[in-house]
Amino acid sequence: MSYQRDFETRLNVGIVGVGSHAYRNILPTMTFLPVRLQAICDLNLDRAQITADQYGVSACYQQASEMYTQEKLDAVFLCAPPRLHPELTCQALEANLHVWLEKPPGMRAAEVEEMIQKRQDRIVVVGFKKVFMPSAHKMIEILNTADFGDLRTILAVYPMTIQPDGAKILQERIHTNWLQNGCHPLSLLLAVGGNVESVATHRGRNGGGVCVLSFTSGAIGNFHLADGGCQPIERYSFFGDGCYVTIDNNLRLTFQRGIPFQYATTTDYVPEGFDTGATVWEPQNSLATLENKALFTQGFYHEMRYFCDCVLNPQSAQQGSLEFALHLMKVYEAALLSEGDPITIDDYPFISTNSPF
Repeated sequence: MSYQRDFETRLNVGIVGVGSHAYRNILPTMTFLPVRLQAICDLNLDRAQITADQYGVSACYQQASEMYTQEKLDAVFLCAPPRLHPELTCQALEANLHVWLEKPPGMRAAEVEEMIQKRQDRIVVVGFKKVFMPSAHKMIEILNTADFGDLRTILAVYPMTIQPDGAKILQERIHTNWLQNGCHPLSLLLAVGGNVESVATHRGRNGGGVCVLSFTSGAIGNFHLADGGCQPIERYSFFGDGCYVTIDNNLRLTFQRGIPFQYATTTDYVPEGFDTGATVWEPQNSLATLENKALFTQGFYHEMRYFCDCVLNPQSAQQGSLEFALHLMKVYEAALLSEGDPITIDDYPFISTNSPF
């Protein structure tokens, strides 16, 4: 089943926050999910009402806590600013609701720890869309084959920088691009590479820099911070034993197995057979079918459907879990604080934190 109207069993859900992002991506994705949208909450009540009218929803609220108590919901989708996510999530969990929340999960790792303490048997999934991209799933499938071998190194290129004065940013909970968008590539690196042992950030004097991730598996990640704003400029390369996989612009995935040759004697770059060379996957974009649409290629559908399936089955979330989010936030904080020297993740908390809960 691909469409909301086709599902025999649906979750009764509410949404908190119907700004530009939710209107463009989250609400349209619900067309393909086993959900029944019952209530909308937004601080801008006029915007909530206009959106509710469009989607045939009668209940509108300005306060999420009121929606949680007044409506008979199974789950809530949170699309608010990250500074509000911890409080909204904890309120929803206390109301016995399952929670999908947009990334980033909060401003500090300690806030995610608070969510874990309150979660109990409820399902919580954080919307790290790159973890759920079809290209990411294929990458992980290739990584788990004998042909790929051990993951040795990772190279990620993403247009951003990591701001200085990391301690001030964390203590004052300043919303930076490293938090808002840096968690995108970081989530993919952790989903493929696994847990990180230490982080070292080297900042360029003209902007940009390098964030070096040492993974517990022994792999090394070079997160190249391509500051300057040029688009498209997003690439991930994962190097194994005699082969590598590259994801370009999230869409084009190339599995390069190499061409066997003898340096002095090989004369043909296309040897017989099909077990060498490159295999490429990319959207065909010639049909108006779902797999070509951005809601599917970028992972929105897959992350939200995964959440719904975990609730309906029921089963605990593995992808996009709070434990994954906690580790990512620790890496985020370590990268902010590093001035070239490695910061070990196990040394968290790196600086004191005062949780608002």
